[in-house]
Amino acid sequence: MRNLPVSPRLRLSYFRPSVLSIALGLALQAGSAWAVAPFVLKDIRVEGLQRSDAGTVFASLPFRIGDTYTDEKGAAALRALFATGLFKDVRVEVDGDVVVVIVDERAVIANIDFVGLKEFDKDVLIKSLKDFGIGEGLPFDKALADRAEQELKRQYLTKSLYAAEVVTTVTPQERNRVNVTFTITEGGPSRIRDIRILGNKAFSEGTLTGLFDLNDGSWLNWYTKGDRYSRSKLTADLETLRSYYLNRGYLEFAIESTEVSISGDKQDITITVNIREGQPYTVTGVKLEGDYLGKEDEFKSLVKIEPGEPYRAESVADTSKAFTDRFGTYGYAFARVDARPDIDRATGQVVLVLVADPQRRVYVRRINVAGNSRTRDEVIRREFRQFESSWYDGNRIKLSRDRVDRLGYFKEVNIETNEVPGSPDQVDLTLTVVEKPTGNLSLGAGFSSADKLALSASIKQDNVFGTGNYLGIDINTSKSARTLVVSAVDPYFTIDGISRAVDVFYRTQKPINSQGEEYEFITPGASIKFGVPFSEYDTVFFGAGIEQTKIKGSFGMPETYVQHIAQYGEKTTSVPITIGWTRDGRDSALVPNEGSYKRVNVEWGAAADTRYLRTNLQYQHYWPLSKRYTFAVNAELGWGEGLQDKPYPVFKRFYGGGLGTVRAFDQGTLGPVDVQGGYIGGTRRLNLNSELYLPVPGAGNDRTLRFFAYLDAGNVWDDKSALDPLRVSAGLGLSWVSPVGPLKLSWGKPLRYERTDRIQRLQFQIGTAF
Repeated sequence: MRNLPVSPRLRLSYFRPSVLSIALGLALQAGSAWAVAPFVLKDIRVEGLQRSDAGTVFASLPFRIGDTYTDEKGAAALRALFATGLFKDVRVEVDGDVVVVIVDERAVIANIDFVGLKEFDKDVLIKSLKDFGIGEGLPFDKALADRAEQELKRQYLTKSLYAAEVVTTVTPQERNRVNVTFTITEGGPSRIRDIRILGNKAFSEGTLTGLFDLNDGSWLNWYTKGDRYSRSKLTADLETLRSYYLNRGYLEFAIESTEVSISGDKQDITITVNIREGQPYTVTGVKLEGDYLGKEDEFKSLVKIEPGEPYRAESVADTSKAFTDRFGTYGYAFARVDARPDIDRATGQVVLVLVADPQRRVYVRRINVAGNSRTRDEVIRREFRQFESSWYDGNRIKLSRDRVDRLGYFKEVNIETNEVPGSPDQVDLTLTVVEKPTGNLSLGAGFSSADKLALSASIKQDNVFGTGNYLGIDINTSKSARTLVVSAVDPYFTIDGISRAVDVFYRTQKPINSQGEEYEFITPGASIKFGVPFSEYDTVFFGAGIEQTKIKGSFGMPETYVQHIAQYGEKTTSVPITIGWTRDGRDSALVPNEGSYKRVNVEWGAAADTRYLRTNLQYQHYWPLSKRYTFAVNAELGWGEGLQDKPYPVFKRFYGGGLGTVRAFDQGTLGPVDVQGGYIGGTRRLNLNSELYLPVPGAGNDRTLRFFAYLDAGNVWDDKSALDPLRVSAGLGLSWVSPVGPLKLSWGKPLRYERTDRIQRLQFQIGTAF
């Protein structure tokens, strides 16, 4: 066969595997007309290479010089070379004792560019296209480029840009390279013009469409983009609609069809939802069936459905979850609780049957942590209360998840329970986190006739180098109070969870007065504080510090300051010892909706020049009035006393008014006023704050952007003066969790005030709660 006038040749096509199969079949059926008799290779030649290295071809061949060549090895060579993805055509020819491999290289992508791109970030798209095999330095494949083009169009559909057009242009370059350009015409977004709900009788159409995050017109759509259609958003809204009916007794409610139509110019979208309400049902009883581990009475106490009330799917789900959670505390990780409603359509009544199957008891073999690209494993694991090689405990697992979430380092924290293959009594836990930036920039500002523009700022890093440690710098440039504080906190100074906080500070304070006198407090100092956790929610703090306060200036100084200098001199050294307690039971430190926060702090001037006791008590509570409304209160009491017949230090006095105390009053202007008109603070302070959070129209259920109405009351008193009436103010504001921290903008009006009070109606601050 080696002396045939035409060399035998095998050719395969990478793009058409069906043709490949046919070609191989024909080759096998052709018999000796196409077959090559085995022979010993004397040489191998490669032809057609322009850019690739010959070594790449030789490395893929299943034969070498000196081997016996066969048809099977030739077919294997073709498959191996096509598998590299570098060639669009490959041929193997036999010329005497020599095998000739002829290749046609694919072009390589030299550059990817976008024209007309506005909606997406170019770098993000380039990164995502690599998932489709389209990237600089990769072989160009027209089929993959077409897939990438369709994916780009799909991405624009998720942004409600239905008129977007994507055209792919391939421009050849030297050395068998190409430039790929995606020319995009984005067009305007398609907007929802009408949302219709048909078949409703019990509730008005406006009530039902008001449940949707999608809307057909809102003044806030520039921010929420609620008029941009999204399939995922519509699905979520339909589930909200379903829950609304199921929680009001409509057990057989159904969404029969959903139609989404778009206008010819692809600019207007109409959504039509057809529903069937059915009749409302009332629960007449609850039955427990199945295996409840002999603890039926314990499980009955968890039932959240009351006979005589409308059937509520949410209460049924809460009860089922409470049952499975209780089974989890006994080690039954895979317990099942099925809710089976026994319906009587004639009377509109239903008996709920809860069937329990605890299945098997298991213990945790291993705990895995995933997703923490920056935070170290030990920072997460030390928050766990469920341990490896221990019985599965649902309460401890939930507590572990909550403790990791409260670190504030992650956007999402999820725990999955996975069975161990071949071990029915073991499970593995996988905690998956999504990292978020832990640096925080807080800014604050206010304007008044005394301070003019007062600025404050802080730079904080809650997770330095992924260690879980805190480092922060606070700066305040107010005319009346300037501050520089550097803080460092190690939350696990010991393996038992004792924290250590170190502060170094430099403060200057100018009491506000009306005569223009110049005098101020200058206080450098440092402190160290330790926190000992006594429970999952309670922490006791204790520490000590040293600080030196100098009173600078003398003209027009209030009498209390003159007496202080006469007692201590211009410079006063203090050694304060602090002890405190906090309990944080809020569901979120950033946007709390329920729970409470309690704090007690006592500062004792135990040594050096001063002897005093300074106490702060604080209590906050949040009540969820509904999913979108929250009512919150804050109460704070400050109390100071001089000890050992020494007066209370003037630089430890309390001040009131402004953000954090009584809004609509200028910062630090409440309380006693000396004869020169200076605001000198006091030894007693009381703040009472209340806020009602309201949803922003068009923002849906977004809790990061809300209106609020507030009512504040409080004042500052001296132990030697009569108790002046509380100052009271009320107002409205906007709360927004901005990219640089929580922002509050408030406008208020004093309801009870005195002529000596200074008013500041408009105030805002970033990084504050109350």
